Amino acid sequence: MATKTEQAEATSEGRRTNGGRDALAEPVGEGLRKHRQEAGMSLRALAREVGVSPSLISQIEHGKATPSVATLYAIVSELGISLDELFFDNPRGAAASPEPEPEPAVMDPGNERIPSSHWEAPSEGPVLRAANRLSLVLATGVRWERLTASHDPGVEFLYCTYPVGGESAPANDLVTHDGSEYGVILKGRCGATVGEDNYELEAGDSIAFDSRTPHRIWNLSDDEPMLAIWTVVGRDGDPRVS
Repeated sequence: MATKTEQAEATSEGRRTNGGRDALAEPVGEGLRKHRQEAGMSLRALAREVGVSPSLISQIEHGKATPSVATLYAIVSELGISLDELFFDNPRGAAASPEPEPEPAVMDPGNERIPSSHWEAPSEGPVLRAANRLSLVLATGVRWERLTASHDPGVEFLYCTYPVGGESAPANDLVTHDGSEYGVILKGRCGATVGEDNYELEAGDSIAFDSRTPHRIWNLSDDEPMLAIWTVVGRDGDPRVS
């Protein structure tokens, strides 16, 4: 029987863009399959180590489901790669080309920008314009937008949107991983579980904690999205992450 986490991730199969899958579903699946095969792991072996069913890994690889935050961190940790390598790298090799072939213009739900699956985002030196952020949609509709133009192995710097009902993990399946997290709420109300304690944050409030402590972030509002800037530092301290 599927867990609540797997049910939430599989449900994302029904979340469509303008007549197609989530904009990054197929590249994410291709990237997962590529890195899994490079690591010499079978689908069943990866599923066993991550703690989900082989069918869920298969659905993600075929672009039929998007992972939750918990599954995301478990996958990248087990494969020894960064988030960028799995979710923002273009498995078709476009990032390595100075003039990549354009991808079809598929819009991200609720977002007027055209998302990208390229490793590098167009930038002006140190400046990354909002319209050029790389984005990905996770299970329950949580959207992460990378705030750096290029991959930084030591830092995950993200603009996060949690829609109504959006959560990083179910209440009974908290997330743990290496590093430290720092977040500031820009809009809405945020629920946070860190260890055995629960917190409610309003716009302007901030939070910082050790990511090895079981934790969960979710939108407390029932009528508006929760927006936040989130930074994870030190995941490169995990010996499995190169």
